[in-house]
Amino acid sequence: MSRYRSVSLSRLIAACRTAAARRAGRIALRGAGFLLGTLISVTVVAVITLNVLYERLPDIAALTDYRPKLPMRIYSTDGVMLGEFGEERRRFTPISEMPRLLKDAVLAVEDARFHEHRGVDYKGVLRAGLASLVKPRSQGASTITMQVARNFYLPTRKEYTRKLYEILLALKIERQLTKEQILELYMNQIFLGQRAYGFAAASEIYFGKPLAELGVAETAMLAGLPQSPIHGNPIANMRRAVARQHHVLSRMRAGGVIDETQWTQARHQPLSFRPARQVPVHAEYVAETARQLIHAQYGDEAYTRGLDVTLTVDAAEQVAAYRALRDGIMDFERRQPWRGPEAFVDLPADPAEVESRIAEALADHPDNDELKAAVVVGAARNRVQAVLESGETISISGDGLKQAAAGLSPRASSRVRIRPGSVVRVVRGADGSWGITQLPEVEGAFIAMDPSSGSIRAMVGGFDYSKNQFNHVTQAWRQPGSSLKPFLYSAALERGFMPSTLVNDAPVVLDAEAAGGTAWEPRNSDGRFDGPMTMRTALAMSKNMVSIRLLQSIGVPAAQEWLTRFGFDAERHPPYLTMALGAGSVSPLQLASAYSVLANGGYRLPPFLIKRLSDGRGRLLNEWQPAATDDAMRVLDARNAFVMTSLLQEVTRTGTARQAQATLKRTDIAGKTGTTNDAMDAWFAGYQRQLVAVVWIGHDSPRKLGDRESGGGLSLPVWLDFMATALKKVPVDEPEVPPGVARIDGEWYFAEHTPSSGITSLGVEETLPNAPGATERRSILDLFKP
Repeated sequence: MSRYRSVSLSRLIAACRTAAARRAGRIALRGAGFLLGTLISVTVVAVITLNVLYERLPDIAALTDYRPKLPMRIYSTDGVMLGEFGEERRRFTPISEMPRLLKDAVLAVEDARFHEHRGVDYKGVLRAGLASLVKPRSQGASTITMQVARNFYLPTRKEYTRKLYEILLALKIERQLTKEQILELYMNQIFLGQRAYGFAAASEIYFGKPLAELGVAETAMLAGLPQSPIHGNPIANMRRAVARQHHVLSRMRAGGVIDETQWTQARHQPLSFRPARQVPVHAEYVAETARQLIHAQYGDEAYTRGLDVTLTVDAAEQVAAYRALRDGIMDFERRQPWRGPEAFVDLPADPAEVESRIAEALADHPDNDELKAAVVVGAARNRVQAVLESGETISISGDGLKQAAAGLSPRASSRVRIRPGSVVRVVRGADGSWGITQLPEVEGAFIAMDPSSGSIRAMVGGFDYSKNQFNHVTQAWRQPGSSLKPFLYSAALERGFMPSTLVNDAPVVLDAEAAGGTAWEPRNSDGRFDGPMTMRTALAMSKNMVSIRLLQSIGVPAAQEWLTRFGFDAERHPPYLTMALGAGSVSPLQLASAYSVLANGGYRLPPFLIKRLSDGRGRLLNEWQPAATDDAMRVLDARNAFVMTSLLQEVTRTGTARQAQATLKRTDIAGKTGTTNDAMDAWFAGYQRQLVAVVWIGHDSPRKLGDRESGGGLSLPVWLDFMATALKKVPVDEPEVPPGVARIDGEWYFAEHTPSSGITSLGVEETLPNAPGATERRSILDLFKP
């Protein structure tokens, strides 16, 4: 019985196990089916979702027709870059022109399998995804194609959806572009710090050289920038940049891009970086003027289209103009009293803290070209020690203390005293010694033009652009003083006056109506009245009384109208006799244009600055040609221009600008000084047949320059300094004698206005030639009565 029970129990247990197994199998089967169904469903949904997302991906036409945001660049006529405008510094470079070494370096560190994958490195993406589960902000493994997708189309914030779009976009890009096209986009678009976009721009910004000139060490430095362009570039953090450079070099060695020797040499090669602000030519005012002109035409697109703007400015002449004006203003500044240090800082007692305090102080007082800022650390009457921005300590003594002597006197007030902590300006002389000086308060302007075309050759709108962006060449309207007199003399020539006409240099008293408000008793600048003299001598010596008498004879309204022939605005020259002394207002550019009429033989040409405009791919968009000097442009008889040039040559030979011909040792230069009432403005305007230049010096808020200051003493030396460079290789070129001009007893005359037929005197009692009754005596003024 027990045996049967045992068998039945075994069978029962076995049966139960079988049933359980069957139930488990059925459950497992159903679970597997559920999982499979779920997987299929998820896959289907994922495929549908990906297809939908793929179809919604942005059109990548922007990649196939790549138009990067290229800055506007301003160039001189001889190809020197004068300025750059745009948020992004970029220079598009075709992939075929990029060095093989650079391409290999970038691929070695950014995407070693670039030529093998189809846009996505799946192993890297999976690895980055798993890392993101642990640290959500950790994402990586982006191929170059994915980076292109991100840079062009996707937001910068890190999200899982962005990574998905990045992958899909990369796949789409790989289907429509070749590998070379993708790499070209990447290497031109990638941000590399310091406003540099693309490797070509970065090479210029960091090293000051084109890509083709980069060595292995420099190439590795650039190739390492995409990972951390803001905080890892050599300007921001040299330590991090070098560490990244060494990593790139190791990857290049591992990939066979460089060998062991190159790797070793590159790791130890010191790099020379371009200074943060390297301006080869000081043409900031010129570049800004060009920027305004182009922006007026293209709007904000001017800063993204990669426009290359070629100007008429000559780089060498621009440098000469900048240096001449700056030196002239500093010469004037050396004659000014000491105004005191720019600032004072408290130097800490702890020597270890002094260096950082000086650096902070000098950060607020940057160097101004050759005028270096320095903090005084020791001051005695015969010696001053100061620290420069570079950290160098300099010693100043002897003549170097001359300008600041008042600040070293024991009786000096606290405002002007030089003591430890004073922020001063120092300048280094030709012999290497240092001297204390100060930033000038006076301003200036310089403009040079080609009179035959109106093209601007050089322009300096002020002492320093970083200090004052106001362009005094184009924006400053100042009294021209005696520099306006030649145009009144020109009007007189048309009315029968001659260079030999005698005009009385005697006192003139004008009532309020004639003077435009209050009674006026003008004086000559030298305080003398020399009696009758020829117009030639009167203009050479800038005699005010002669100019007033000529204006009285011409008639104020007629003279005002005559000025408009040269481009002057009638409303800026009120119709009073004060016009004879230049009491109206002109800009330096306007005055230079007016003198160009005399220099070119009578043609009024509009000044122009922009010569050629092309886009970022070198396609010509526009080209400007100077206006043709045809009869429509003539505003002055050639004879008038010739005789006026002869009179103005006398000014530079024997008159107020006699220093000109003596210094330049050439006779073909003409010009006129100008000093306004109380010496508030100092001018010199002069020319040679191929070049006109105007110099102005004065204060922005008009005030007296000094009792002994004048256009001949202040502005003429600047003009001469420039012309010595600009005319160095230009042969002497005397004006040609036009038809209708006669030479009599060494003087030039219009054929119809000679000593026997023209006006021989003004303000002097005399017998009129060819008048009825040779013994009849009357004033020349009677000729102009109705």
